[in-house]
Amino acid sequence: MQVKTKYKKTEIGLIPEDWNIFPFCELGVAVDGDRGVNYPGQFDFFAQGFCLFLSAKNVTNKGFKFDDCIFISKKKDNQLNQGKLERNDVVLTTRGTVGNFAYFAPSVQFDNVRINSGMIILRLKSSKLRHDFFYEVLKSQVLSVQIEKMVFGSAQPQLTARDIKAFKILVPPLPEQRAIATALSDVDTLINSLDRLIAKKRDIKQATMQQLLTGKTRLPGFKKKDGFKQTEIGLIPEDWDLEPIDRLALIATGSKNTQDKIEDAIYPFFVRSSVVERINTFSFDGEAVLTAGDGVGTGKIFHYIKGKFDCHQRVYRMSDFSERVDGFYFYLYFSNNFYARIMSMTAKSSVDSVRREMIANMTIPLPLINEQIAISEVLSDMDADLSRLTERRDKTLLLKQGMMQELLTGRTRLV
Repeated sequence: MQVKTKYKKTEIGLIPEDWNIFPFCELGVAVDGDRGVNYPGQFDFFAQGFCLFLSAKNVTNKGFKFDDCIFISKKKDNQLNQGKLERNDVVLTTRGTVGNFAYFAPSVQFDNVRINSGMIILRLKSSKLRHDFFYEVLKSQVLSVQIEKMVFGSAQPQLTARDIKAFKILVPPLPEQRAIATALSDVDTLINSLDRLIAKKRDIKQATMQQLLTGKTRLPGFKKKDGFKQTEIGLIPEDWDLEPIDRLALIATGSKNTQDKIEDAIYPFFVRSSVVERINTFSFDGEAVLTAGDGVGTGKIFHYIKGKFDCHQRVYRMSDFSERVDGFYFYLYFSNNFYARIMSMTAKSSVDSVRREMIANMTIPLPLINEQIAISEVLSDMDADLSRLTERRDKTLLLKQGMMQELLTGRTRLV
């Protein structure tokens, strides 16, 4: 049922007349983490008698990341004199990356957990505010605007305990808090289930691709001979060939610079980034695979296109494919194996740039063209399924943001 609502003007904007605003210091306490605690050495994740020690990197807006935390022996526990988490606490990062929240829910599996400096525990003490609603308020734009105004320090932005105590917290009537928190939690549950499904399908796709592109698994009707043969890239089926890329495609670079991009222009413009820019002219028209020649995306950024486009002078273009290779099959194999190849050619931990011969001499396992096309279609269908799920997840995230904006400002009321 929709309720006719009267609003009142407050320092954080219009809110319903029956809502209140309190500074956080009237609702709870801010507890500092331990300062300067640093215990080097080996820590056993599964040892008994250890407490879990969180740093700021373990606090994300999706929750705690416990997989790379430090475990500290309780024998040193007397040195950890503050910053111990209690159930329903919220941890806020206050230095460097400011404003990340994580909720220490009753369902979290660990008990003895403490935080380092650079974080503050927000612990409710008032019965006026539900823990689940409070957490939704913290994640809302209403509070993020306050944080942006409070953050100081250009080199290392930070919040102080005094700032946090002054946070203005919205407090609707308790039944409405419960209704809002439940509605938003239901959407979070859907988003989390979609995230898990997407991750599962990505894993399945990766495993399927590894099997199909190496011939360990053959699609029905394509197995011509039994057995495998040893090659420079490992075992491949007896009826597959192995060819270097320079026999299968033209390898060239573009001629444009990044500053040639034009916002909202007609054609795709591939630069040394995963972001595809736009441009109003094109130098190429056809099927091509592209990869960054240098920069942070070296060996990691790949694009496939059919149509008109242009590219940066330090982006490699593979096009004019031989009749022996399907372009999308080439893209799948190249994008999943090129980084490992260039890393094997250097003693460093990263590659600064790609030389043409790194691409030209890379060999590609080739089944007959009709099997390549069949493999491409299977993996393309899996990509399309992932895209649909990702689009649904993204729309649900937008829905959640819209709901938060409506419900946490009282524009839409729940009873």
